[in-house]
Amino acid sequence: MLILIMVLAIVALLVLIMKFKVHAFVALLMVSLLTALAAGISIDKIIPTLLTGFGNTLASVALLVGLGAMIGRLLEITGGAKVLADTLINKFGEEKAPFALGIAALLFGFPIFFDAGLVVMLPIVFSVAKQFGGSLLRYAFPVAGAFAVMHAFLPPHPGPVASGDLLGVNMGLMVIVGLVCAIPTWYIGTYLFSKFISARVFVELPKSFLNTAAITETSVQTPPSFGRVLLVLLLPIGLILFDTGLNTLSVAKVIDGSALWVESLRLIGKTPVALLITLLVAIVLLKGDRSDEQIENLCNSALGPICSIILVTGAGGMFGGVLRASGIGDEISNLLSNTGMPIIIAAFIIAVAMRVAQGSATVALTTAAALVAPTVAASTDLSQFDRCFIVIAIASGATVLSHVNDSGFWLMSRFLEMDTKTTLKTWTALETSIGVVGFIIALIGSILL
Repeated sequence: MLILIMVLAIVALLVLIMKFKVHAFVALLMVSLLTALAAGISIDKIIPTLLTGFGNTLASVALLVGLGAMIGRLLEITGGAKVLADTLINKFGEEKAPFALGIAALLFGFPIFFDAGLVVMLPIVFSVAKQFGGSLLRYAFPVAGAFAVMHAFLPPHPGPVASGDLLGVNMGLMVIVGLVCAIPTWYIGTYLFSKFISARVFVELPKSFLNTAAITETSVQTPPSFGRVLLVLLLPIGLILFDTGLNTLSVAKVIDGSALWVESLRLIGKTPVALLITLLVAIVLLKGDRSDEQIENLCNSALGPICSIILVTGAGGMFGGVLRASGIGDEISNLLSNTGMPIIIAAFIIAVAMRVAQGSATVALTTAAALVAPTVAASTDLSQFDRCFIVIAIASGATVLSHVNDSGFWLMSRFLEMDTKTTLKTWTALETSIGVVGFIIALIGSILL
């Protein structure tokens, strides 16, 4: 009966989002409440259960996503992305221009979201494509694919943060594992694929290219230097290594983990603190001639667009809290153990089903993580590495088969001025390539580690 309730809850969620166009946040709230009632949670505990699931998820997600959005906005408006792309193209040359653009997007994609990254980088992509010629896909897909990979695999993006929180993952380790998985996934699933598809499908520069002001807002005064941009992008990774590296050394008894200097450096390496330090450094390095008030306005403008994402992510955690409190999670755990299917494979399949059905990668990530979280919690033999690779598997499943119910599908179709058929042949195939390659890498990593 509990399994049936879960299935009906997921169907109801998909019908509300797809058929009746109910906002994902409202749909998740409604389904969470109805699931709690149907599963027999006592009435006086329903609201506390909902609030606990929602609050616990937001406690970690809101900080990381908010700080990441501010850093990304500063890099965007100060012209950091253009500086990064121009420098790398000059370094790698004409033949490697798509590779250079992709590397720039990978670096820029650490703090900035998929949609915002595209808006900033596509005018640069169009300029490079016009200069060097060939199919637009040769230049656009390494960039779009890089943003898609970083958005799915790495904190502080909401999907991996929420799913990692639900599965009890160490966020510092998640950043390292996500980065190690993201780079080969991008190279194989995006860069090599873009070379393959651009040789077979020719896409012209969009007719609206001459009016690029319609899709970009970069009030650049004096752009920052390449070194400053690179420092801002690499600083949080370096700081996070303080936590993960020192933790590894203390576990191995190389250093005393209780020493004050160790605990202090590990505090600096905690992801929220690392991002806060990075934001402060970014303000100092990228401020230029802007006043303090302008910087405040820039940071403030970064928070508005992410409110919906944070609320949806928190609602996904609420749904997961109901599943755990109702005992549905235990039933799922028993079901998966009886089939003999490894958790990482089951997690990937569930994420694929959610992605194909309702479109949103973030919703697919959080919902799939909520469904497998009780199974992961019940498995005492899973290491932190195993949990990280399960998150990557879920992220991979939530990336494949982007189609007409995915906002990213229409974003690419509109910006590149491709018809629906061409977008299905190219963008859908690219996203599927990313998901399949990412899952294979996660599966190999879980076996080896």
